[in-house]
Amino acid sequence: MTSKDILFTHIKAAQKGDQTAYNYLLNLYWNDVHVFLQSKISDDSIDAEDITIITFSKAFDKIDSYDDHYGFKTWLFTIAKNLLIDELRKKKNKTISIGSDHKEVYQLFDENPSPEDKIIIEQNLAQLKRNIKQLKPKYQEVINYRYFQELSYIEIAAELKEPINNVKVKLLRAKKLLAEIILHNNEQD
Repeated sequence: MTSKDILFTHIKAAQKGDQTAYNYLLNLYWNDVHVFLQSKISDDSIDAEDITIITFSKAFDKIDSYDDHYGFKTWLFTIAKNLLIDELRKKKNKTISIGSDHKEVYQLFDENPSPEDKIIIEQNLAQLKRNIKQLKPKYQEVINYRYFQELSYIEIAAELKEPINNVKVKLLRAKKLLAEIILHNNEQD
């Protein structure tokens, strides 16, 4: 079996929801996508690792739309490039032109939430925590480490005594399942 056949087999298995196939594809292409994004990013406020994670998340969500007439790596790079462009547009939209001299200034935001904002934030956080509790414990754990304890992937891998790529896949899966729970709960409201 050639490497192309092995890749095709894993893509087909991933399209059927096989987690092992997802892991294989993530391990195979993670560094390529990450290095590609790092080479394109000159803005320190944009994190190549976060965009890489989102790239794989989107790719795995849309893997059924993958056309095998094109290279899988090319397809991933296209997703990554589009996500990076979106992120750059968001950053650019945070500036406005003042006067006729077209100098750019950053918009100033009052970062102190109002009392109403605080109540809404607390309610949303409580709902989020209820949604997280619907996940399997292994997914609750990675969400907690990453977003509540703010551990890096390396730190989470050390805590769980697992390879870093397993942590990344587990976190991707946890976020996808959490999004489905949130969507389902919102549809019921």
